[in-house]
Amino acid sequence: MILTVVIVFVTGVLATNFLGARLVHLWHAILHRIPVVNSIYSSVKQISDTLFSSSGQAFRKALLVQWPRQGVWTIAFLTGVPGGDVTNHLTGDYVSVYVPTTPNPTGGYFVMLPREETIELDMSVDDALKYIISMGVVAPGQGR
Repeated sequence: MILTVVIVFVTGVLATNFLGARLVHLWHAILHRIPVVNSIYSSVKQISDTLFSSSGQAFRKALLVQWPRQGVWTIAFLTGVPGGDVTNHLTGDYVSVYVPTTPNPTGGYFVMLPREETIELDMSVDDALKYIISMGVVAPGQGR
């Protein structure tokens, strides 16, 4: 575990200086030239850049939705509205929602739900993530 922390720290230090930035840029260029790796790497990079951006707009709002069936409620995140050809096949007002799994919210389900089937929560996205990761032990507003 200590070795992992040291590697992450050293990588961060190297990447923040000029030489490190050039090496990171070179590494990206190499990965973009490998046929199969390029498509996977580009997709993962785009997703991670969106999720971990400083603007924090990946998850716009915390929602309450019935999942995986009626009568069972869970916290989900509003990610936007359906786009592309999907809108040609949906009738009504739909929202794009990410339903994370507990305790690891990086795994989950992307679904499109009618807006009226979602309840917008008066809770920050950070509080909702803490609630999910703690499996409901740390209620919103606790642990500050």
